[in-house]
Amino acid sequence: MRLDYILKGIPDVRTEGPLDLEISDITQDSRQCRPGCLFIAIPGFDCDGHAYIEKAAAAGAAAVVFQRAEAEERIRALGLTAVRVEDSRAAAAALAGNFFSHPSRSLYLVGVTGTNGKTTIATLLYRLFTSLGYCCGLLSTIANYICGERFETTNTTQDPVTLNRLMRMMADRGCQYCFMEVSSHALHQGRVNGLSFRGAIFTNITHDHLDYHKTFSEYIRCKKILFDSLGKEAFALINSDDRNASVMVQNTAARVFRYSEGSMAEFKVRIVERSLEGYLLSLDGTEVWTRFIGDYNAHNICAVYAAAVLLGAEKEEVLRAISAMGPVPGRMEYIRGHRGITAVVDYAHTPDALENVLKTLLGLKGNSQLTAVFGCGGNRDRTKRPEMAAIGARYADRVIITSDNPRFEDPEAIIEDMRQGLDAEGLARTLFITDRREAIRTAVLTAPDGAIILVAGKGHEDYQIVNGVKSHFDDKEIIKEALL
Repeated sequence: MRLDYILKGIPDVRTEGPLDLEISDITQDSRQCRPGCLFIAIPGFDCDGHAYIEKAAAAGAAAVVFQRAEAEERIRALGLTAVRVEDSRAAAAALAGNFFSHPSRSLYLVGVTGTNGKTTIATLLYRLFTSLGYCCGLLSTIANYICGERFETTNTTQDPVTLNRLMRMMADRGCQYCFMEVSSHALHQGRVNGLSFRGAIFTNITHDHLDYHKTFSEYIRCKKILFDSLGKEAFALINSDDRNASVMVQNTAARVFRYSEGSMAEFKVRIVERSLEGYLLSLDGTEVWTRFIGDYNAHNICAVYAAAVLLGAEKEEVLRAISAMGPVPGRMEYIRGHRGITAVVDYAHTPDALENVLKTLLGLKGNSQLTAVFGCGGNRDRTKRPEMAAIGARYADRVIITSDNPRFEDPEAIIEDMRQGLDAEGLARTLFITDRREAIRTAVLTAPDGAIILVAGKGHEDYQIVNGVKSHFDDKEIIKEALL
């Protein structure tokens, strides 16, 4: 595709060099450059793409989109076409949309946003519509899928070039639906700008990502961007049991629908029975057995049911598909072992999510001991660390505080931050074991018969990042070894 066509609609563009170039590809990662490509230099949070212009040129880039004035002379000296814009991050979404011929317009694209529940809802919608015989796409925290083929992912929501590339593949392979997690970071950074959403789902909003957004009101504002962008033909589905739900849709042009357990809504859910094997739910008056546990999962299942109906699926087919589905990897995923011990692995890494999981297990444990093993991530919101420790001590009989992904922080310092949330009684019931493997093994090997052990924070992740080094680490593998 010619460069001049790719630049159509991009505001405040200043160019130097030929624009009739045939562009072979588009990327914002210099390591992915190949001959004839367009390189977009974006100022990042950890590194600046402008520092890699020479590397992009050496790999064969034909043109560079940039925003820093001092880069222009370097680009000219390299003999590349220079395209200066006011904001290269914002321009990336429009450039990618043009290059890949706006593939989202060929799909029924549904975005899911909120603090918790995004992965479960998006994944279950993908599974449900796949089971109904449709070719579907999934863009999620765990992995991306196109008609059953798995593609690895690095973020909850990918950069706009990758998003458009994947959606182009979906459209070319005949996908009809795409279900996508949409993070607040992605909305703030414009990664989903220009995408044509046919629907959006709001789960909830609680304490998270304040290291990035700084204030809760800014966090809410970023989530709301998704609903503000919807057209009048789209639907907006919100959890009306969340007090901020109405804020999300106060300026949307979309048709608004609500799902709820306890308030007025077009789609209602009621928990009929609870057990460690699953929940019996009533969805709009019809009872359905599910293999999911957790009251919050009742909301997630209701959102899946509602979205499927809004997308035109038959109610009976949807209920049948829901009853056949199991938990999403790392989301209330349970492992049974010897001596009647049950280990539950969950991604809960926010105060609200941890509290919800522990309250669920507390209600199901009977006379069994409940142990919680968890930590907090490094280089992330420090304010939630003492709060999460306090929540663990409030609901669990025994707590083991350990490392999560320390990243570049000292694991002991993170644990010390968490210790500040514990009173004398909480401290008396808490062990501090920095090595996560040893923490999990200790929880299992010292558990009494019939105990329930929650291992929270990492869920589906099969790695741990310590001192910036990413190594293989899977909570489920370690649990299974200890349960032998």
